[in-house]
Amino acid sequence: MGNKLYVGNLSFRVTSEDLQEHFATAGAVESANVVYDRETGRSRGFGFVEMASDDDATNAIAQFNGSEYDGRNMVVNEARPREDRPRGGGGGNYGGNRW
Repeated sequence: MGNKLYVGNLSFRVTSEDLQEHFATAGAVESANVVYDRETGRSRGFGFVEMASDDDATNAIAQFNGSEYDGRNMVVNEARPREDRPRGGGGGNYGGNRW
């Protein structure tokens, strides 16, 4: 198991610092980051926490998955590696429609 965790279903008020403090009760936290929308600057309702060890990560999942935090039940599990997605850009021919 890895020590990087996905944390979902977060309240939009939760900050990276809040996450770090909350997860520190389960073990040593290396980093905590809430993901924000680039255009609006608003939280996207999820983030990532990196624990210091696999044991700390396992403890955090057991302690927090499904638990209530700031009025919402968190989803906490092992983060999957990010998949490469093709860069968008538009300008293509959409379904053969021509203007």
